[in-house]
Amino acid sequence: AAVPAGVLALLLGTLLWAPWQALHGAPLVELSGDQDFQLFLHKNLEFTRKIKGDVAALQRVVCDTFQLCKEEELLLVRQDLGIVQVPLEQCHSRTFQVEACFSQIHDGLRAYHGSLAAVLELLPGHASLVETLQLDAANLSSNIQQQMEDLGLATVTYPTEGPGPLPTFSSSFHHQVGGFFILANFQRFLETAYRALRHLARL
Repeated sequence: AAVPAGVLALLLGTLLWAPWQALHGAPLVELSGDQDFQLFLHKNLEFTRKIKGDVAALQRVVCDTFQLCKEEELLLVRQDLGIVQVPLEQCHSRTFQVEACFSQIHDGLRAYHGSLAAVLELLPGHASLVETLQLDAANLSSNIQQQMEDLGLATVTYPTEGPGPLPTFSSSFHHQVGGFFILANFQRFLETAYRALRHLARL
């Protein structure tokens, strides 16, 4: 069954793995000496690592519960679901700009906060962990928005689909696979965000 266009934004991921490129940009030199900014980076690197660990725990639950463990075995089903990917190319671009990268991380976290509701429905026995993950995604998004405001950085808006309603999967199996890819894509998204924060912290 076709997935409504409004649903696509709920089934989000990040760009396919690409070689990590050197990050450049004029504002970075100024920011590298900002102690408050460095404190923000180190605190949120730890926070992102914690969120990655919670996502990994839920991935293990999906693997153990539904025997859905390997992406390559489910790629055809993913195509049927019309799963799209969150853009995060601004965080590994040769024309890297902090505000562009942070805007994409902020928007992506908000999208994942919504899409995790499908995982919550899938794993009611692990509601507390999923809800904690949603709260952490919202808090990390808020942290980034606040830091952008503190630095006087403009929020860059990129055209995206609206979040829309929760997806209605045509079968319980599609729901399971949808949950699997939401988590797998979120993990990749977090890894890219983590690398961007770590790069800034090393300047």
